[in-house]
Amino acid sequence: MANLNFPTYNIKQKTENNKNYVWDIVRKKWIVNLPEEWVRQNLIWFLINQLGFSKNSMSVEKQIKLNEMKKRYDLVVHNKDLKPLVLVECKAPKIKITQAVFNQAAHYNLVLKVPFLLLTNGINHFFCEISFEDQSFKFHKEILTWKQILKLTENE
Repeated sequence: MANLNFPTYNIKQKTENNKNYVWDIVRKKWIVNLPEEWVRQNLIWFLINQLGFSKNSMSVEKQIKLNEMKKRYDLVVHNKDLKPLVLVECKAPKIKITQAVFNQAAHYNLVLKVPFLLLTNGINHFFCEISFEDQSFKFHKEILTWKQILKLTENE
């Protein structure tokens, strides 16, 4: 797999019937290890080990309904009250994070209404805060820690 802009983690992997799999600690099952999945799994470990997120607060590849169409988001992180706070869109390392990727996340957010978006291809990470009142975005230089996110959203 590609070198990513994350620390190195000891993520369980296996090969079976000529297919590579990675263990998803959130879904608690083996997943075919495609490039986008490798980014997602490394991001999950980064969020947990470096930024203080809980794996129990995460939901992976859940279906939502958007304009009568069924879509799947990559990852959403919820607070203790199950309110979604962070929507994550992962792409394979070869896919650039473009306006189209932001648009995809923004469309999903019409349903989820999270205050934070995180977009990554494993190499470049973009983290932004959404103000629904001002209809504006504020980009952060780094991905915020879980404590920082909770502090910013505690009055909502």
